[in-house]
Amino acid sequence: MKLTTSNFNAVLSSTPENKVTNLLDYITHLKEVADQDSYDTPETSINLPKDKKLLDEVLKMSNQVITPELKYHILIGIGGSNLGTKAIYDALLGHFDIVQPQRLPRMIFVDTVDPKYLKALHDFIRENVDHPEQLLVTAVTKSGTTTETIANLEIIQKEFDHTTSRLVLISSESSPLTKLAKEEKYNHLTLPDSTSGRYSVFSAVGLFPLVTVGIDIEMLQKGAQSITDECLNTDLSKNPAARSALTLYHYMKKGHNIHDTFVFHPELESLGRWYRQLMGESIGKRVDLDGQEIHAGMTPTVSVGSTDLHSVGQLYLGGPNDKVTTFVSTNHDITDISVPKELSIPTAVEDIAGKKASSIMHAILKGVQKAYKANNLPFMDAQLETISEYELGQFMQFKMIEMMLLSNLLNVNAFNQPNVESYKEETRKILKELRGSNSIING
Repeated sequence: MKLTTSNFNAVLSSTPENKVTNLLDYITHLKEVADQDSYDTPETSINLPKDKKLLDEVLKMSNQVITPELKYHILIGIGGSNLGTKAIYDALLGHFDIVQPQRLPRMIFVDTVDPKYLKALHDFIRENVDHPEQLLVTAVTKSGTTTETIANLEIIQKEFDHTTSRLVLISSESSPLTKLAKEEKYNHLTLPDSTSGRYSVFSAVGLFPLVTVGIDIEMLQKGAQSITDECLNTDLSKNPAARSALTLYHYMKKGHNIHDTFVFHPELESLGRWYRQLMGESIGKRVDLDGQEIHAGMTPTVSVGSTDLHSVGQLYLGGPNDKVTTFVSTNHDITDISVPKELSIPTAVEDIAGKKASSIMHAILKGVQKAYKANNLPFMDAQLETISEYELGQFMQFKMIEMMLLSNLLNVNAFNQPNVESYKEETRKILKELRGSNSIING
């Protein structure tokens, strides 16, 4: 993965000296964390990709539950419990599920309690699964008490009359769900208590579901490991995570309060949605580490090229200059297809005859970036060599470290989400009030 940032020297020179000093101290701290084997602090999530014991446990569990007949793996989870997994699955396989209907096994994500979707899922499984070995269900919730996840688990277990041998539970080491799994001898895996959900993709949360559908999780880990040292380099000009974090901080202070991840491969849209949570929950904070009310944050959005150039391109190029964009693309595409040399409508668009589709997409990307430059719209360019486990591992580790560094610059806690708990508390109150009623919730 290669990150290009423009005017970085100007960005660095405009950053207050105390902010740069604190950032360097924090990077030094992260380097010390990277030498640890334990998971004592939230930052130690950066060590998940090198955890051999974790890998062995995941592979052991997968060997127990993967059957030759496996067709569908239902993953029940929400937020950090499934966004990272879905980002990788969609990038490599899931985006193509509809045009590759014969490829099995495939993953089905259940991250909503929408009754219409659950009914459709129920009907689909009833029509396409003949015996338990064709189905695997995994429920992921760090706390073990996530309302949506537990509700869906109960519904799916009942509707599919699933045997516990085809169920895997993933939760934190100290959660009530893990305790239950041990007592009832359910298949289960754990993640460290200190690891925040949005930083957990390289734990069992992501590795186990991915390996069950044939994704090379060892290459995913190797990719993440390969960029860690680079992202902990105290030479800021050679540190992609620091360059990105400092660039975002610089433009935030200038009033650019939106960060758009503009992916130029539609299969990477879920990767952008994973990053949306990573940024939204990590830096969207009412108070800073000193207890001062600051209402910090940068609104993360996701755009898909070239599709969204025909929906929001006018806004981006002609509207308010309040965004920082990170373009995400690949250097080359292993699989390519070309426009015919003999065109059936030769007068419609010039100069496309015989051109590879990847060349046309590349031309569009470069054209967009030139238009951004002409309009003084700030952007960074992240290029993956290709879309693979290794490159995705690099990108996601880079982004997680970037977010830790940006949080340091903003003086906020990168790992908590105190305001998310408010909606959960209110939901529990409403559910308690409905207890014993004839509502659909209890139906």
